[in-house]
Amino acid sequence: MLYNKFSDYLVRTYNEKVYKIPVNLPATCPNRDGLLGFDGCIFCGEEGAGFENLSSDLSIKEQLRKNINYIKKKYNAKKYIAYYQNYSNTYFPVNEFNNYLKEAIIKDVVALYISTRPDCLNNEYFEVMNDIKEKHGLDIVVEIGLQTVNYHTLKTLNRGHGLAEFIDSVIRAKKYNIETCAHMIIDLPMDNIEDVIEGAKLLSAVGINQVKCHSLYILKDTKLGSLYSQGKIEPVTMEEYIERIITFLEYLSPDIVIQRLIGRAPEERSLFCSWNTSWWKIVDFIEEKMVKENRYQGKKFNYLNGEICFTGH
Repeated sequence: MLYNKFSDYLVRTYNEKVYKIPVNLPATCPNRDGLLGFDGCIFCGEEGAGFENLSSDLSIKEQLRKNINYIKKKYNAKKYIAYYQNYSNTYFPVNEFNNYLKEAIIKDVVALYISTRPDCLNNEYFEVMNDIKEKHGLDIVVEIGLQTVNYHTLKTLNRGHGLAEFIDSVIRAKKYNIETCAHMIIDLPMDNIEDVIEGAKLLSAVGINQVKCHSLYILKDTKLGSLYSQGKIEPVTMEEYIERIITFLEYLSPDIVIQRLIGRAPEERSLFCSWNTSWWKIVDFIEEKMVKENRYQGKKFNYLNGEICFTGH
């Protein structure tokens, strides 16, 4: 096994293919509404991560039904994940958050995936998630934006949080039996291969359940876009990205599920995205290189549990 693919994990867990359906809430972010700042992260566009979502003017049930009807007809799908995708989906009063989750409890939805920031999670929200999980038998995964473990880079990205907040959110999730997924941008120009390795090590050490890897894309009308247009930032090459992602996988625990190896962006608003190459071709390049060089997830996962302790031999 080259790496622990999300599609394989879903079949193992639910005995058939499961489709992730985006849910768009009328959400914002504390880094946009003035609590932490107004400009957001330097890479974040006006639509956040939800450029393919239906309008948040539709109810959650309407969004799910529309998308499920389409997916069911096209792929003969039978099971679904409701994915609360855009902005910070725990950045609501806790009673509203509770109601939003309950709206997705419909036939054939087997799990709720909730994207948010590490500093927007406290025990009240985990109590809501745990209660729904236990009462309705739904799996719940919190997808937490981290992007990098380099706290200097986090500041450069204007994330508005540090590494400690992420670690704290994962620890809290475990107390309430809620699984976690970390979002990582593997090819940040401010980072180097050592940051990538340390990222894999930290995620393994804290016991993250899943990882979603992104390549850096640069949008118009963003701070990152301005830096790129002025020649102040240069994306790494595709070859460098491929090497970074394979190295990341080598140091990552083989138990961690890989949701994806590369992300996508709204092409009409992109100044730079995936080296003008289809995402699936890049995945093919990654897998081909892994096979050729006998590299796989967990190959260098040998650094936890006091690995170099004296054993008396």
